[in-house]
Amino acid sequence: MLTLIHRSGRWLFHRAEGVFNFAFGDRLNPLYYLGPISYFLFWIVVASGLYLYVFFSTGVNQAYDSVEYLTVQQWYLGGVMRSLHRYASDGMVFFMLLHLGRHFFFDQYRSFRWFSWITGIVLLWLVYAAGINGYMLPWDRLAQFVVVATAEWFDWLPIFNGTLIRNFIFQESVNDRLFSLLSFIHIGIPLGTLFLLWVHTQRVPQARTNPPWPIAVTLLAALVVLSLVKPAVSLERADLSAAVTTIPFDWFYLTVYPLIYEWSPGAVWALTGGLTALLVLLPWLPPKRRLGPQEGFHIMVHPDNRIIPVREGESVLDAALKEGIPMPFECRNGGCGVCKGTVLSGRVDPGLYQSNVLTEEERQAGKALFCVCTPLSDIEIEYEPKEAPGGIPVKTYTARVERMRKLSPDVMQVFLKPGGGEKIRFYPGQYINIILPDGEKRAFSFATAPHLADLIELHVRLIPGGRFTTHVFNEMKEGDPVRFEGPLGAFFLREDSRKPIIFVAGATGFAPVKAMVEHAFHTGLKRQMLLYWGVRSLKDLYLADLPHQWEREHANFKFVPVLSEARPEDHWQGRTGLVHEAIIEDFPDLAEHQIYACGSVAMVEAAHPAFVSHGLSADDCFSDAFKLAPQIQARATEMVKLGGRL
Repeated sequence: MLTLIHRSGRWLFHRAEGVFNFAFGDRLNPLYYLGPISYFLFWIVVASGLYLYVFFSTGVNQAYDSVEYLTVQQWYLGGVMRSLHRYASDGMVFFMLLHLGRHFFFDQYRSFRWFSWITGIVLLWLVYAAGINGYMLPWDRLAQFVVVATAEWFDWLPIFNGTLIRNFIFQESVNDRLFSLLSFIHIGIPLGTLFLLWVHTQRVPQARTNPPWPIAVTLLAALVVLSLVKPAVSLERADLSAAVTTIPFDWFYLTVYPLIYEWSPGAVWALTGGLTALLVLLPWLPPKRRLGPQEGFHIMVHPDNRIIPVREGESVLDAALKEGIPMPFECRNGGCGVCKGTVLSGRVDPGLYQSNVLTEEERQAGKALFCVCTPLSDIEIEYEPKEAPGGIPVKTYTARVERMRKLSPDVMQVFLKPGGGEKIRFYPGQYINIILPDGEKRAFSFATAPHLADLIELHVRLIPGGRFTTHVFNEMKEGDPVRFEGPLGAFFLREDSRKPIIFVAGATGFAPVKAMVEHAFHTGLKRQMLLYWGVRSLKDLYLADLPHQWEREHANFKFVPVLSEARPEDHWQGRTGLVHEAIIEDFPDLAEHQIYACGSVAMVEAAHPAFVSHGLSADDCFSDAFKLAPQIQARATEMVKLGGRL
């Protein structure tokens, strides 16, 4: 039954969003900004309320007159402000209910989302409480009804046991202290609402709190027009000597109030309490999705080259934003296509989206909208970044091969000179994508420090059967043109810490390390730096003389080469085994270090759990993994946390 309700609600929302997309465009569809619109209306309520409070008198004999003065004598501003206050609060309830309904119908309230769901329900009740309290302040016949009905409703509770209504039997029973209390409540509840709104939105990565300005301006203009056409006015002055028998019905705030007299206060408590309990328990009620024995999957994200965890039911976009990956997005509802990317391997649930932003041909080609798709296995994805870290734009360049040198039988050093003598801005540790004639791309890290970017140095390792690397070794020559895009990646040297740095390089993972170390020397970085370069045999240390030179020239640098399969002809007397084991042997406690790991995913996956088990903080781990296995193996919890930063 619940599944059927979800499907029906999703169908309705999806169709309505399609109509609004046709009318307003996918970037200005108000149904994609229900939360931000609620926020915007809250600020209108606060701003107009502050103005009204300046002129409002809290005395029992002055409250009605002060509101009438604002409404009638100062209609050109005070009257508009009162109406804005009223209609914006109504609109806030409306959009909050839509926001709550959308998350319910799209099943976005279970698992890790339970906290946002519960705080959302509390927020809704706080808004209702503030609104009902606001009806009491003008002290007209409507205020009289709300005060008396509320007192009778609450008097049903044993804690009050009929004591509240005694204060409203006679006109003389109402005094100035009541209105001081009501005003205090009307200010205190919004302050609590504001705090809880902040808590509520902190759980959502990069949650929007403001709608696009055209929506905000249009909404404000509509409220002003409504305030002028149908201003909010008071009824007659309250008179406790005469019962209120007829009032205009209020759909937004006073929906259940007629039931207090049609049914009974106890029945209304049962209705509201039961509905609230149901909403609170919904995240734990069946049916519940299950991914299997594990709590989630892993995502390998390109071009950042990071492995991140994704929780049960979490979209790819939310998982990426939560880990600080700057994936582009706009509507977060499958309506605009800004977050469109490619699923390179693994299975995903594509989610519900507008068909015009993701065609069937694109789906067959592996495209997906990351804001609505959820992983069904470990996956590898690629998105198009809008800009690199630090605001450096990603651009396409044309360069020529300046010179080439074979550093080992399977490593070629290639220097590219950008056209027009252009100097490329980048961070040490980032990379570029070489663009092949058919549009395919191959990634290579900058081996050049940024201050030497007149020539871009790459270390190209020959991959058996590799299309581009085979071309480099067999056909490429000096003067050949090369197209590439960059800079890319979020792996770069962080300079906001004083902790010693341990660089872990595997094979050509030395390239980004070279860029970072030379940048550190150029900027005068005084932190202790250690490089552990792990390769199979001596011939794979293709630039071993360079780190040895750094070690001689800089007291804060140390080089430790490690061979995993040393050959007899190497006559090797140095460290052997796996490179991460050599680090742990030297540093059994890594709590006061930062590690930059550059190499294959296999090396990174083997090293990370070991580093974490020896005290390394997840916030001090950074990585650039070159190649992803077809399926990332699920690791222990420590591995998941580490993968989030590496």
